[in-house]
Amino acid sequence: MQTPNVLIVEDEVVTRTTLKSLFEAEGYSVFEAENGDQMHDFFQNHTINLVIMDINLPGKNGLILAREVRDRKNVGLIFLTGRDNDVDRILGLEIGADDYLTKPFNPRELTIRARNLLARTNSTAEDDDLPSRVSFNGWILDGDSRSLISPSQKEFRLPRSEFRALHLFLSNPGKILTREQLIMEMTGRELRPNDRTVDVTIRRIRKHFESEVSDEELIVTIHGEGYRFCGSVDN
Repeated sequence: MQTPNVLIVEDEVVTRTTLKSLFEAEGYSVFEAENGDQMHDFFQNHTINLVIMDINLPGKNGLILAREVRDRKNVGLIFLTGRDNDVDRILGLEIGADDYLTKPFNPRELTIRARNLLARTNSTAEDDDLPSRVSFNGWILDGDSRSLISPSQKEFRLPRSEFRALHLFLSNPGKILTREQLIMEMTGRELRPNDRTVDVTIRRIRKHFESEVSDEELIVTIHGEGYRFCGSVDN
């Protein structure tokens, strides 16, 4: 694997410099951007593997920029921000961030999460037992484009967390998957107390399914245990 390129999108000079030194010490190539315009300039000229981004930015804020980052297939996204409340955390995850940390942060924790996310970013559906295109209940999960295609041919580009969660469900139809299993598959980290990342991700997947009129509930909650995929995967 080539040296990963990390892009730090942060308008505070001290924080940006600290993050640059931290990731360079881990052996990554690091780029710095103060705002969304500079971020897109780097995307045009470099292959970026991971974005570490603040929410409070001049011009477009991080929540808006996250939607634009999500259009890129193999880019990990971690929010690192001083906004420590459930509303921002859940919104950030719903938009498609792979992880969310608040300032002040533990440098070791950040680098571990970044390393685990990069490992997930560089793995593909070909590494698993499931084919790149999987059909179930009239839907298709396409690994090449990381899209979910509805029976009416509506296409949803999935953030990595949604794709990997749904991929795990389709690999284990009928089995109860715990939140611990799902968070590890989605982010490569362990489940933390009061962590709602899994629940937010499942809610987003269900919204895609609800776009089609159907009485089928494909992912059901097993209270106290986790979630189960109840659809039928085509052979």
